[in-house]
Order: sequence, then C-alpha cells, then structure tokens
Amino acid sequence: MSKYKVMVIDDEPDIVKLVKISLEMANFEVVEAFSGKECLSKTQTIVPDLFLLDIMMPEMNGYEVCQQLKTQERTKHVPVVMLTAKGQKGDAEQGLKVGADDYIIKPFDPYELGEQIREILQQKKL
Repeated sequence: MSKYKVMVIDDEPDIVKLVKISLEMANFEVVEAFSGKECLSKTQTIVPDLFLLDIMMPEMNGYEVCQQLKTQERTKHVPVVMLTAKGQKGDAEQGLKVGADDYIIKPFDPYELGEQIREILQQKKL
C-alpha cells in the first residue's frame, strides 16, 4: 500500500517539525512548505493527497492559499485541512467558505492527527 502524501504549510518551523514527525509515525509521506507562496510553487511539481494549512502566515494567509488551491485545476480536488490557533467560530466558517474540508485547532494531539487525516482522506475516496 502506498503512503498518503501530505503537504504541511506553516511558517513556524517547530510546528512543521512536530507535524512531520507525527505524520511520519502514522505512515504518511510529508512535504514541507514554510509559506503560502512556497506551497503554491511546490504544487507545480507535487500534488499531495491532502494539504495541512496554517492560517496566520506572513505575505499570504491560509485563507488566500486555500482559495488559490481550490481554483487551480491541479489541486482543486485535494482536501485542505486548516491547522490553526484561530479557534473562534467565525474562523472555522471563513475556512470552510474558502474551500477548506476540515478545521483542526492548535494545540492538537500529535497521536490523533494522523487518524483525523486518514479519516478525511477515506471520506474523500467515498
């Protein structure tokens, strides 16, 4: 069985590292991006099975990145999960409005993260 590929987009290297370790332990392949622009650049050659996207980033926030991913032919079918400290009700609604498939609030349980992502990917297949 091939591994699911997840692109983790966050401007905080410690968060990316924690998420990467958590997902690799859950048998995912992880691609890192430290900004929205880097994510969009990488999608020219890499199309993951899922995007795990922070909202609060410099230059281009996660809402803007999600909106672009959902309008590009190569990536519009790929689930986007917002992983963010922004936990207000309106924040989640805004994420879903721009095309996010789910919303996970930091701090998150590193052990549960892989299971949550696997569930989202399996639901998408149905």
